[in-house]
Amino acid sequence: MSATHDHVHEHPRHREYSGEGLVIAARNALETAGEQWTEMRGDVFDALAGRAKPASAYDIAEAVSKARDKRVAANSVYRILDLFVRTNLARRVESANAYIANPHPGCRHDCIFLICDGCGKAVHIDDDRLTGALIQAAREAGFADVRPVVELRGMCGECSSGVE
Repeated sequence: MSATHDHVHEHPRHREYSGEGLVIAARNALETAGEQWTEMRGDVFDALAGRAKPASAYDIAEAVSKARDKRVAANSVYRILDLFVRTNLARRVESANAYIANPHPGCRHDCIFLICDGCGKAVHIDDDRLTGALIQAAREAGFADVRPVVELRGMCGECSSGVE
């Protein structure tokens, strides 16, 4: 994994991890969900977690192929990424058709993604008031089992500082 520092960010309801701490938390969350942490799943998670930007299954397959020095099919990576999304280890960024590691595996939270149109970086924020209001509106419309997917596009601070 390319991250050199382990960070733990406290939130009233969850912890955010990075570096090796993220890998350990992801493995624990996957095993708690009744799934095995295989070498291939670990390689896919490492490739995903080592990126600051959302990555496609093809990007991850290419990275894992290079790391293993053996071709890995994108279909295999898709299945693993789908498992990671189901078990809350990763999030799918719908508008980019890509995936990003969840920095707080094991915690169920409806993330709001801020996606930079300049550099492609994705940042997530948690706002339970906003996602709660969306869930309530869906319930009032007769929907159940709703998980909000909220994505906002714009320019990050670094990219917007060069915009006049």
